[in-house]
Amino acid sequence: MLLGRVIGTVVATEKYDGLTGVPMLFVQPLDRMGADAGKPVVCADSTKMAGRGELVLYEGGREAAMMLEPWFVPVDHSIMGIVDEVSRDGWRHENGDRS
Repeated sequence: MLLGRVIGTVVATEKYDGLTGVPMLFVQPLDRMGADAGKPVVCADSTKMAGRGELVLYEGGREAAMMLEPWFVPVDHSIMGIVDEVSRDGWRHENGDRS
């Protein structure tokens, strides 16, 4: 699983039938210290609850496609969970901090 921060939403005028009602969010990948790590990715939100600024766990590839109902819909990344708190080597973040 990978750590990221939701930075925005994606609006799709057409979706694959299996993705109807699934929010699509821009997620900024983060490194172990909470710094940006790479380019943002679009994730299908399997939790249907993540919002802008929240830390999330996401996955890519086959595992991403397995998170949604029905299985194996055409997605590259999906959000698997919302992180309550991260603490490591002096860096601490609680959801809601927006930092």
